[in-house]
Amino acid sequence: MSARAGVRLGVDVGEARVGLAASDPDALLATPVMTLRRDPNRGSDLRMLTRIAADRAAQVIYVGLPISLSGEETLSTQKARQYADQLAVRLQEAGLGTEVRLVDERLSTVSAAGKMRQAGVESRDQRDRIDQAAAVEILTQALETRAAQGTEPGVPVTGFPSGA
Repeated sequence: MSARAGVRLGVDVGEARVGLAASDPDALLATPVMTLRRDPNRGSDLRMLTRIAADRAAQVIYVGLPISLSGEETLSTQKARQYADQLAVRLQEAGLGTEVRLVDERLSTVSAAGKMRQAGVESRDQRDRIDQAAAVEILTQALETRAAQGTEPGVPVTGFPSGA
């Protein structure tokens, strides 16, 4: 297992929004943080994520990788990879030692929606919180895998596009 204790962040990348969750410093419990509006033109969502990573001294950021149930990559998978690459570059430019890792997030949004329904949250009220809840699911799964396997889950992101 990584000897580095510390905060981990979970990120659910969507077309219009990015959900964010954070762990406690012992990397045991995931809680929702916020939902950011995607801003591909100005990158304000990436700047905010970098700032949050710095403020919380995040050791690892797990970005959810939406792979189809059959295991195939989709357009959403490619977009999540690109986002993770951009985030890794920004973190490097900021001089942070925060690692970015891609983790399988199949069914995280479905699971989050189910849990919100069970908690009595109406479907129409889920929209503003579903991205945060999906990020909590991504982070919780990563933390559980880390604890069970003794290593950081997922695939490390270098910040350089694949094949470059």
